[in-house]
Amino acid sequence: MLLTFSRAVDAMNDKFGQLANVLILLACVVSAGNALLRYSLDISDNWPLELQWYLFGAAVMLGASYTLAQNGHVRVDIIYGNVSDRTRLWIDIFGLLLFLLPACTLFAWLSWKTLFLPSWDIMEHSSNSGGLPRYPIKLMLPLGFGLLVLQGLSELVKRFAALKGEIQLDTHYERPEQ
Repeated sequence: MLLTFSRAVDAMNDKFGQLANVLILLACVVSAGNALLRYSLDISDNWPLELQWYLFGAAVMLGASYTLAQNGHVRVDIIYGNVSDRTRLWIDIFGLLLFLLPACTLFAWLSWKTLFLPSWDIMEHSSNSGGLPRYPIKLMLPLGFGLLVLQGLSELVKRFAALKGEIQLDTHYERPEQ
């Protein structure tokens, strides 16, 4: 049952990872369009620049959980590279339980309570001329951290399943070239 939960979370975050890729592309298109408007047609407005920032920020927050699922985050290889697979699984479990899950849970709650909700309550908009609403992008923080919490739980389930021999996990992450 827990592995079913893990697969569902992985599939969901895969979709958010695909969305993050599209958001990066859109941010590039908006940037190019803004440059065209500004320098070719001498039309200047703030909303394209803000939209570009919003798209990139949303891509980062929505793509972080996908990156975790793909083991794409940076690892410090001082100890990790010189221990057995089983020890690597325990190091991952330790890191997930002591660092990732508590921090992301706290950040999700704090960003919901102190950043998004106050912005939503007043329907906050940018003070710049032609600026965009701020509350939609502020929702990306608690959403992104919430997705990281779910992916962290999925990774925890997979690590325990690997320790029990129920699944195989590749713990030989690529080292950067020197």
